[in-house]
Amino acid sequence: MNYCYTYPRPALTVDTVVFGYQNEEVSVLLIQRGGPPFQGHWALPGGFVEMDENLENAAQRELWEETGIRTLNLEQLHTFGEVSRDPRERVVSVAYFALVRPNQMAFRTGSDAEDARWFSIKNIPSLAFDHDRIISKALIRLREKLLHEQAGFKLLPKEFTLGQLQKIYEAILDQSLDKRNFRKKILGLGCLTALSKKLESVPHRSPILYSFDEQRFQKMDEIKFS
Repeated sequence: MNYCYTYPRPALTVDTVVFGYQNEEVSVLLIQRGGPPFQGHWALPGGFVEMDENLENAAQRELWEETGIRTLNLEQLHTFGEVSRDPRERVVSVAYFALVRPNQMAFRTGSDAEDARWFSIKNIPSLAFDHDRIISKALIRLREKLLHEQAGFKLLPKEFTLGQLQKIYEAILDQSLDKRNFRKKILGLGCLTALSKKLESVPHRSPILYSFDEQRFQKMDEIKFS
């Protein structure tokens, strides 16, 4: 049955912030828009929600069409609905958030994307729409998840050193941490397993490798570093 609505309705889109960690920096995956508005500008992967799909399916579809990435573990971030955020029409966007290991992600461009690249969060180009605001909101969420959940481990390789783990905490929090205090607190969580091997090919004493034991992980109070 068809309906005729008395009042105009806003369009609905989805956008996804995909964070990774490489070269000791937090990175975000951006696509270069192939058409107007903001043609040639960098933006988050995303697009309009189709009438026969739910929000997360739309986000997954747009990721696939624009980057070639399939089935990420997405978490809904926030709804952005400023009246003038899109020059075409009244558009509300539901943003999603994902953490990945970049070296395990192979992507290719398609749909209306001319290019796709990782950018350091410290060197993000001029963005389309209000995507700088969306990324800022996602970075706040990432920092919250780092202190309350196991977010940092999702960005590291399966096997890592305590030094590598500290660097990712410092990169996300954008602050230096005391080495002794950090190791005491991290090891005190009881969710790391020391492996019977060490990191090879380093110019100094080879550090022990660890793995994250998710089954032993229990949600904790906020970790505070001083």
